[in-house]
Amino acid sequence: MKRWIARAGWAVLGLVLAVLIGLMVWEPLAAGKSAAPDTDRTYEAEIVRSEFGVPHIYGETDADVAYGVAIAHSEDDFFTLQDVIAMSRGRYGAIAGEEGAQVDFAYHLLDARGTAERHYSALPADTRALFEAYATGLNQYADEHPAQIKLANLFPVNGQDVAAGFALRQPFFFGLGNTIGPLVSGDPLPREFGPAIPGYAPSDDAEPIMDLSGEDQVARALPIHMGEDGALAGSNAWAIAPDKSGDGVTRLVSNSHQPWRGGVAWYEMVVQSNEGWHYAGANFPGSPFPFLGHNENLGWTNTVNRPDMTDIYRLEVDEAGENYRLDGKWIPLEQRSFTLPVKMGPLVLPVRQTVYRSVHGPVIRNDDGYFAIRYGGMDNLGQLDAYYRLNKAETLEEWETILARMDIPSTNFIYGDREGNIGYVYNAAIPDRPKGPNWRGILPGDDSSLIWKDVVEYSAIPKVINPSSGWVYNANNQPYSAAGPADDIDPESVPAEMGVELKMTNRARRAEELMNRAGRIDRLTLERIKYDTGYVRADYVDTMLNSVALLDVTDDPELLEGQRLLAEWDLSSDGVGQGDAIALLMVRPWMSAEYQNKALPDAREELQRSVDHLITHFGRLDPPMSELLRLRQGDVDLPLDGGSDTLRASTLWDVDDDGRLSVRHGDSFLMFVEWERGKRVRSQSIQPYGAATTRPNSPHYADQAPLFVRKELKPVHFWRVDALKNAAHRKTVTNR
Repeated sequence: MKRWIARAGWAVLGLVLAVLIGLMVWEPLAAGKSAAPDTDRTYEAEIVRSEFGVPHIYGETDADVAYGVAIAHSEDDFFTLQDVIAMSRGRYGAIAGEEGAQVDFAYHLLDARGTAERHYSALPADTRALFEAYATGLNQYADEHPAQIKLANLFPVNGQDVAAGFALRQPFFFGLGNTIGPLVSGDPLPREFGPAIPGYAPSDDAEPIMDLSGEDQVARALPIHMGEDGALAGSNAWAIAPDKSGDGVTRLVSNSHQPWRGGVAWYEMVVQSNEGWHYAGANFPGSPFPFLGHNENLGWTNTVNRPDMTDIYRLEVDEAGENYRLDGKWIPLEQRSFTLPVKMGPLVLPVRQTVYRSVHGPVIRNDDGYFAIRYGGMDNLGQLDAYYRLNKAETLEEWETILARMDIPSTNFIYGDREGNIGYVYNAAIPDRPKGPNWRGILPGDDSSLIWKDVVEYSAIPKVINPSSGWVYNANNQPYSAAGPADDIDPESVPAEMGVELKMTNRARRAEELMNRAGRIDRLTLERIKYDTGYVRADYVDTMLNSVALLDVTDDPELLEGQRLLAEWDLSSDGVGQGDAIALLMVRPWMSAEYQNKALPDAREELQRSVDHLITHFGRLDPPMSELLRLRQGDVDLPLDGGSDTLRASTLWDVDDDGRLSVRHGDSFLMFVEWERGKRVRSQSIQPYGAATTRPNSPHYADQAPLFVRKELKPVHFWRVDALKNAAHRKTVTNR
């Protein structure tokens, strides 16, 4: 008997070990390998690194340069590039656990792979050549550095794999996660896009946006987050015409606010080929070309906009859940099951999921039924070609012609060029909706007339080109404040069905105030505006201060002192005032609630939290803000200024063990571009850390940080002669 029990025990142990080993190794085997690019083409690129490690990549052809971009970026941040590639193959959960599985769920729900498979081959041959060359560079680096690979069978990749990453990530920049997340998790759906439809009078039985509870427990555990703290992505941008600058110089300022690490952190480069591609700017990991910056003749930058790009439909589905009704007919509901890999310690758990699709678009099932989603830019891969063409555009007319294709689903564009043209374009692939229905509510899914087919024409998009004011700006605000009172767009000229947002960020209010006040806007004036740390007492800032002022805190001396400091606060985050530190802690939750349409915080609770933090870690309520707010990377530990929603942005942070706030999101890639008549374009730039943000042993891990905190810029060596003169390292790479 004892022998039998022992044998059974060993059998159970063996079974357990087999299961554990299986959970450790199944995912790469199930995923299989992708195919390398189907080409035997030879690439060769020269990588010249500046004194700050910024790569300047040269090649005979554009494809040679794209190959070099992949090699250079891998040298600096192969860690993040692998995350992006894993996302583009639906395998990020095997690296990042539950957070990664959220992204993988979106990958399947939105059919990112299907979009790439359907449309990649239709892209122009030279665009596909760019992506195949980029994939070749990634594969070569992976082959040469196997010890750095995180996930088996992640490489090789091809151009279609890279394209799938674009199809996945772009919709979340205009806030698609704000729709998907609540539908999946059962939270209330925000409707933050604009005014009610004029003339629409809902009947008593009209269906409002509701609180939806999902029945699938796994899906509810995997809400979609493709941003930080509710996708608080932000940016500032300015363009100044030569007549307004006072010195005849056209200026463009790119001041993006992005995470300082990760898949949407900027990577700076200069690219140049003998096929006419010459551009200085920055991209995100996973792209063969820059998304913003300048060439010899023109430049642009972007800020996130949030038009109403998404519509929701309630489907009528039969009892079996296999068909939905449309125009009186039953149509089969597409279903596709897949396995999410979810890393838990050394194990990777297989989580089975199912996604649905109707003619409307992706479908989410929850306790309240089936809901279809349709959004602008859906099933369109044209942005891959559009960005490439914009890089090589030479005139305003050519640039607008490319943008007018409406292939880039969203983001504002601020433009400047050597001829003195400036402009602001509220770019978005906004659905071309008919008048009448309540597009802010949940639409009936059985009426095909509500399934729009096209997006609005470029001519209908809000824009300001060459305003009489001589300036344009944007700070993630409504397009009706862009160029001053005499030139701003009339809101009445834009149909409500377009769902253009009406919000003004505090940064926008401050920028509007400073720009309107300025006479001429020369370089020094523009720098002062960009680095401004002030707040306008309006909206949530005013609400916060009023709420704190109304508190009865006479029973608590520390809260009373905190209340006094906020009452006397100078509305600046420059680090000079006594109340700057406590105001920094207080503003962020109000800002977050305002921009995510959430309930405002409790004033006493937030005051208590802020007071407790300062007393615990500093022993006082009025420490210099520079002791609280820090730029930290490795051994670098420097003071910062700016705050959440100021033009000098220190937006999001981690709270370190010592109570300091280590900023991780805010002013990121910053570039000043200048075209002076009769001279070649010149530019300067800066990043918070350096060119190699995940390479602690690199001299460029944080070498730009001292300049960044001092509000200084470094030269961009756009012209090859300058790049060679300032080269710290130079090499040629090839796949021969």
